[in-house]
Amino acid sequence: MAQDSFSAQLRQEAQGIWSAIDRHPFLRELRAGTLPLESFRYFILQDYHYLGYLARTVAIAISKAPDSATLQVLAQRLARPVERLGHKGRFEKLEMDLDQVEKAQLAPTNVAYINHMLVSALQGSVGDAAASLLPCAWTYNELARVVRGTEHPIYKEWASFYDGAPLQDSVDTWRGFIDKQSEQGGPADRETMRRIFLTSMRYEFYFWDMAYKLERWPLT
Repeated sequence: MAQDSFSAQLRQEAQGIWSAIDRHPFLRELRAGTLPLESFRYFILQDYHYLGYLARTVAIAISKAPDSATLQVLAQRLARPVERLGHKGRFEKLEMDLDQVEKAQLAPTNVAYINHMLVSALQGSVGDAAASLLPCAWTYNELARVVRGTEHPIYKEWASFYDGAPLQDSVDTWRGFIDKQSEQGGPADRETMRRIFLTSMRYEFYFWDMAYKLERWPLT
């Protein structure tokens, strides 16, 4: 991707949020092997549900595909639910019951992030959906750099999934759609994608915070 592309500009504008994610105690303690297992379980539970709605967001984007080439690219993203299957495989190690996970209540931050993605895709274009999805793929694609070196067996196994940059195809795909819409659209299109992208970046930070603090609804 070109260094002066619109997606590259977004990455630069989000540097402060990116740095805050890198410094978050969830990831720092995970690397040190001192993160409470309860926080990691809560993260896996919430992320399992988040990934399901991420797939739904991609499905909505597919319905907005303007041509068969775009449809084919998006369909490939939907056909690779590797992360969610990986979470299922960890449930036994983490002493988590699938039925209980499926019935678990979503945390406030998770609900807000999911709604942001769905609304961005429903109300916008493929580029808008891509702007909502890119921060997740992009930050996780660089996650290995932050957590590399952990010796905790469970955390090490989870982190190893990202060590080979398995999300690079997703990053390139979402960036491509964003840059294409930036080139073909006008200032209003770029501002909408910018707002959506930065909102998702903020939710990426708060997702780690949610898991670290075991966020619950204040009223039940």
